[in-house]
Amino acid sequence: MVNQQAESRIITDGLSYRYPEAERDAVSNVALHVRAGEFVCILGHNGSGKSTLAKLFNALYVPTEGTVWVCGMDTKDDDLVFDIRQHAGMVFQNPDNQIVATVVEEDVAFGLENNGVPPQEIRVRVDEALAAVGIKDKAKKAPHMLSGGQKQRVAIAGVMAMRPSVIILDESTAMLDPSGRQEVLSTVRRLNQEEGISIVLITHYMVEAAQADMIYVMDDGKIAMSGTPRQVFSKIDEVRALGLDVPPMTAMAQTLRSAGLAVRADVLTVDEMVEEVCRLQQKG
Repeated sequence: MVNQQAESRIITDGLSYRYPEAERDAVSNVALHVRAGEFVCILGHNGSGKSTLAKLFNALYVPTEGTVWVCGMDTKDDDLVFDIRQHAGMVFQNPDNQIVATVVEEDVAFGLENNGVPPQEIRVRVDEALAAVGIKDKAKKAPHMLSGGQKQRVAIAGVMAMRPSVIILDESTAMLDPSGRQEVLSTVRRLNQEEGISIVLITHYMVEAAQADMIYVMDDGKIAMSGTPRQVFSKIDEVRALGLDVPPMTAMAQTLRSAGLAVRADVLTVDEMVEEVCRLQQKG
């Protein structure tokens, strides 16, 4: 376990959580591993336990049984909660609930000021965070004047300024229109690829999940499926039996295969579908 923790951001072992007075666990015997620089997606229908899992990752909840390690720290250790939340930043569904200041740059600085970071360092970190999420030009704006996608990027910048090792996004695109969702997802991918920040994305949008390195599918508090996007979404019947769907291009590939066309079963994106169609045309 020590070697795993050295290269990991989040490890869970036998993780279970039951809400007070509940008759059953909301999360039951979950074991997963988020590695350094990895983009992990957690899927599941409403009530499957995925949002509870996110709060366990951030030490907002403490396991009823089992353990969560965040960058090698046990979330059950009360003395480590502050450090854990420094390493594991959380972005919630509604950015309005996470934005506290009347000016964008002041909101991004809020957590740093509370932590006693020197003013000169705050200036550097705020500028870097706003640049990283692509809204440095909005630094002096009022958050309520921004679009939903821009507000969510402000929330992400506030987490970024804390320089976390992993960012957990709990359905952070659920309240956004398609343009806003694309803004946020592009930002998250860039932070993952260019900054090396591990990402845990909880979503019900399959197109977003298709971009992850690893997927965990939750059902009734347990991990029902896991694997790469190709491994998971190629099992179309299993995914749909869990109350979910597959990316549109994967569904289209299944339709074409049913019609007798020899396209790959693991197509995920529009570009991949175009490649398959072009290949079929070349074959005549």
